[in-house]
Amino acid sequence: LLRAVKHRPEADRVSAEIAAIPGIDLTLHAEGKGIFDIEVDGALIFSKYQVGRFPEDGEIAQLMRS
Repeated sequence: LLRAVKHRPEADRVSAEIAAIPGIDLTLHAEGKGIFDIEVDGALIFSKYQVGRFPEDGEIAQLMRS
């Protein structure tokens, strides 16, 4: 589950990165308020609010594999 708003280019970049991982079912939800959270099986693996930035290239794929 990927929640993103306003920063659609960033969301699209991360969505494409995640979609390239075999066996991943991706859902993008626009929610507002600058939320950019990524959950895997209900567990939060990345939060822009918590880290103060968008994920770097390859960061989400690495987090999903660990």
